[in-house]
Amino acid sequence: MSQLPNRMLPFQAMEILKRARQMEAAGRQICHLELGEPGSPPAPRVIEAVAKALPLAQGYTNAKGMMELRQGLVDYYAAQHGVSVAADDIVATMGSSAGFILAFHAAFAPGARIAITRPGYPAYINTLIGLGFVPVEIPVGPGNGWLLTGAEIEAAYSKAPFEGLLFASPANPTGAAVDRAGLADIVASCKKLGVRLISDEIYHGLDYRGASVSALELTRDAIIINSFSKYYCMTGWRIGWMVMPEELIRRTEILQQNLFISAPTLSQIAATAALGERDYSEERKAGYAANRAVLSAGLAGLGFDIGHASDGAFYAYAGISRFSNDSLAFCEALLEQAGVAATPGVDFDRVDGHNYVRFSYAGTAETMSLALERMAGFLRA
Repeated sequence: MSQLPNRMLPFQAMEILKRARQMEAAGRQICHLELGEPGSPPAPRVIEAVAKALPLAQGYTNAKGMMELRQGLVDYYAAQHGVSVAADDIVATMGSSAGFILAFHAAFAPGARIAITRPGYPAYINTLIGLGFVPVEIPVGPGNGWLLTGAEIEAAYSKAPFEGLLFASPANPTGAAVDRAGLADIVASCKKLGVRLISDEIYHGLDYRGASVSALELTRDAIIINSFSKYYCMTGWRIGWMVMPEELIRRTEILQQNLFISAPTLSQIAATAALGERDYSEERKAGYAANRAVLSAGLAGLGFDIGHASDGAFYAYAGISRFSNDSLAFCEALLEQAGVAATPGVDFDRVDGHNYVRFSYAGTAETMSLALERMAGFLRA
């Protein structure tokens, strides 16, 4: 089932969601474990801030974003990571997706080779291919908890050099999260090789072992990409941010002006308010942690191979070799027969993903319990 990594493929999580919505429209009740989408709305004060601003907030903002938001992010980095960041080095983006596009075009020449981990977020490889860059996949595996190491970066580089590395911690789909020493190892290897690091930090705040470590704590040469989608429960608001090295900020601003003009004004207002509502987000995180325990134990009891529970994010990347060697067919049957939506591993890994399925535990406890009950019946059938 391996696929060549040089062509764009459908985003299977969205394909599964589309079919699930069709089934719901026909009267079926679906347990949604396919999307990395919090089951809660943003904090009430976020909605209040937007409602108050709605009559007046109709125009573009500065291409980099509202100063109130960027100053709020300056304060965030000081409080959460102990680092000083200039507001002028921050760019508000239309979610992390726009951030990736800006980062690739700001830092690399057309056709540049950019490394990513396999398995990894499917939009990485598809965006790189769509923009004319060349993805270089570095495989990681369950033997060391799906963690990327500096030695693996250097080994991959020795075989086929690359100009950039896009790395996420916590990662999608595995939930693997490096500690400070592990991130320092990656930063050091990139510096040694002259590789530009893009640090995807959109699941920061959703570490279950301790505080998230930003690459900004270790280097100012990395491009930082983050988002309000996950920790702050704001997926549909399409709002994120970047912290850029000083030498890239002007080019990034010019690209933003021409590609996107600015991030949505109302979403920037919502994001500014969200930065002050971390207590609300921590309550949501406690719910994910409880779901993590229930789902991990339940999947293991059903015969899935999950190893240890994920370090961060809100995913279980489960081996299905006991049941199937075709994760797409498995997920399609699971949806049609049991009403449980999950994402096939081939979305994240075109080589070995046929052996895995990703389950999201970002929803409600009731959804987790019902999904496990339905899967038990499905697997007995």
